[in-house]
Amino acid sequence: MLDIQNFIDGSFTHAINGESIKDFNPATAQCIATIPRSQSEDVELAVSAAQSAQPAWTALTLEQRADWLDRIADALEKKTEDIAHTESIDTGKPIALARSVDAARSVSNFRFFASFGRQQTEMTFEMEDAMNYVHRSPVGTVGLITPWNLPLYLLTWKVAPALLMGNTIIAKPSEVTPLTANLLAETLLELELPKGVFNLVHGLGPEVGQAILEHTKIKAISFTGGTETGRIVARTAAPMFKKLSLELGGKNATIILKDAELENAVDGAVRAAFSNSGQVCLCGSRIFIDASIAEQFTHKFVEKVNAIHIGDPMDENTVMGSVISPEHLLKVESYIELAIEEGGTVLTGGTREMTGFKGPQGIGAFLLPTVVGDLPHTSRCATEEIFGPMVTVHTFTSETEALKMVNASEYGLAGSVWTKDLERGRAFSEKIDSGIVWVNTWLHRDLRTPFGGVKNSGVGREGGQWSLDFFSEMTNVCVKNQETV
Repeated sequence: MLDIQNFIDGSFTHAINGESIKDFNPATAQCIATIPRSQSEDVELAVSAAQSAQPAWTALTLEQRADWLDRIADALEKKTEDIAHTESIDTGKPIALARSVDAARSVSNFRFFASFGRQQTEMTFEMEDAMNYVHRSPVGTVGLITPWNLPLYLLTWKVAPALLMGNTIIAKPSEVTPLTANLLAETLLELELPKGVFNLVHGLGPEVGQAILEHTKIKAISFTGGTETGRIVARTAAPMFKKLSLELGGKNATIILKDAELENAVDGAVRAAFSNSGQVCLCGSRIFIDASIAEQFTHKFVEKVNAIHIGDPMDENTVMGSVISPEHLLKVESYIELAIEEGGTVLTGGTREMTGFKGPQGIGAFLLPTVVGDLPHTSRCATEEIFGPMVTVHTFTSETEALKMVNASEYGLAGSVWTKDLERGRAFSEKIDSGIVWVNTWLHRDLRTPFGGVKNSGVGREGGQWSLDFFSEMTNVCVKNQETV
């Protein structure tokens, strides 16, 4: 069993109070690690270290910091298998998925921002008698709070641009999935990143997370997680005038128009619904199908869902592993039961009691992918974020009706539209209340584009230039021409 520690001022250390939390493999129910149950005192040590490291890190050129990002990327790439294995045992996701997504994209996050940083040019605005230019400065010490579903992927998504822009970092990973954050800290220690530039503090949200939010010397908060927790973040940090980026929950729609290429649409909808056991904020958990093709699509969709290989996450052939915890499993099952109470029909899957499915070895937090039909689009199961392997299917008779149904959600993070007519797809997508819409694809990411949601799915954008803007402060300097002075 691993003894995970905080990483503060370039050293690993236990929580000051000596308390710890157990970390479990959800696929085996085995305790695999202990982590510190840190408190505000530990956060204070981390902030002090970050503040001390700030001047020297800021003094480096952007090119020098970009070089650091490339070094980190190279080091993480050499640890691909270690990252994939660690992420798999910590989250219950298939190791093949952890390798192709979590490990690969963590490397690409650092590489992308290194390259993107080097491409930056000075912003200048010429007047008849003066020249304006924009000077960027780091925000200072920033707090990064990340979720359990894509632990290293989403942590590096924030760490890379924060470092690039000259900030020092206090990071808090989910207490449920702490292991790859620790691996990142070990890597930074091996590379001899200057002490205090990156600090990692483990613990519970109401204790460590809240201490990060409340600390007066932490000037910005980038948070990815649930909407309810996001409300707490905003309530605490906004009155302190901290910079805030909130990437929150979603109840994303997959829209199948009547002219969709059926096989591609089915494949895309299955992938969008059940990748990482439906535990991706971008997953398409509501499927809207034109009534003229609904029967055909649903038959093929259920057929594909039933073919998903569920098994040991360490098996290379496994497509879907466990959900994140026994507690989360019970939550998802409660929604399946609710769906039946609401008048829904389980087309495939169901609770463990309904299906008799107990996982590959009869242990762990496993659930068959579940598809529910016959529910109103306004039902709780079709409007509340479940964040698991359960989707609802609905039909529409016109695109006007489809838009009304899709937009009748308090969320607005992502969605996908499937049609052979690309102009039609574009026109439909632009009317969806969402931060991201894909046409004939899903999770096709260009890191230069803005990432974030509308409505209850968040505030702000990250990615490309938006990340650089968030992790820096801009000063407009206006210089009067010499001859006109």
